[in-house]
Amino acid sequence: MSSLFGFDALPSSPTASWWRADVHADRRPFLLARNRITKAFRAWFEGQGFEEVEAAALQVSPGNEAHLHAFATEAMTISGEASPLYLHTSPEFACKKLLAAGEEKIFSLGKVWRNRERGPLHHPEFTMLEWYRAGQPYQTLMDDCATLLALAAETAGTTRFDFRGMACDPFAPPERLSVAEAFDRHAGVDLLASVAPDGSTDRDALAAAARAAGIRVAEDDGWADIFSRIIVEKVEPRLGEGRATVLCEYPISEAALARPKDADPRVAERFELYACGVELANAFGELTDPAEQRRRFRIEMDEKARIYGERYPIDEDFLAALASMPEASGSALGFDRLVLLATGARRIEDVVWTPVAGSA
Repeated sequence: MSSLFGFDALPSSPTASWWRADVHADRRPFLLARNRITKAFRAWFEGQGFEEVEAAALQVSPGNEAHLHAFATEAMTISGEASPLYLHTSPEFACKKLLAAGEEKIFSLGKVWRNRERGPLHHPEFTMLEWYRAGQPYQTLMDDCATLLALAAETAGTTRFDFRGMACDPFAPPERLSVAEAFDRHAGVDLLASVAPDGSTDRDALAAAARAAGIRVAEDDGWADIFSRIIVEKVEPRLGEGRATVLCEYPISEAALARPKDADPRVAERFELYACGVELANAFGELTDPAEQRRRFRIEMDEKARIYGERYPIDEDFLAALASMPEASGSALGFDRLVLLATGARRIEDVVWTPVAGSA
């Protein structure tokens, strides 16, 4: 696949000597395009009245989602006493505390860290663009995402994203598709038949539907495991073809930080943005109920302990801030992935100035 710049992107690997002059010369057009997109995004947010904020990378909790893995460290006192800290997996907790403090329109463009993630679309240290709008519905963020896709393409000088045999017009209005509609269209599965009015899930009902769709189901798979397998095998590969897809209204059990949809409490105000089968953004109508948030965090950490044998602490300061946080919507966008699509690169290391050492 040829890139925008008239040559094939390097099939680079995390162990490649990216600092060699010949390797750098091939990567440099991608990196310069990254800088242009960075400047264009900052200018757009500032023109919309947003304040850029910097979230501390070290946090008492890196997040409480079952399948997110953090890098752990320790803070040492002068006397040598240690207390655990983590590199954040997202600036979300810090940004929501700023909303509680009175900020209304903020964005963060900075580094985050996630362990157990490395591959063509994953890097252990990556750049996340996260923004929040107090008092705005989450549909507003869908419009923001469409604008940013077009802005990235325009700045990079392309009219089409191409990746792994799929093409996407970044200037076309994204399709809005509910998760239930996507399951029905791409897998022939009636998802909400396995979700009760109170949001509880029926594992056996979803397992039967998945098997009928040709999905392998293990005996120890929970509802969430089966849901994820259907998404990965049947749904995601079909999203963002021709134009971007906004996949919305996730089951409430799959949206730990999002509020329920008023018209149907079985689903949440959560959407993900896809282009060329690549997940680019994850957005919520934010949950602001501290008691409900604590309950969900405990469920997530119980699931993490069941699968991985570990759990992360809950940030009590974050839960306290939720009590005074205004109604808001927020989105997190994988900046490196968007740059990859906009420039025609093949893997994420091609658009990262100094890739982390290690192997995939």
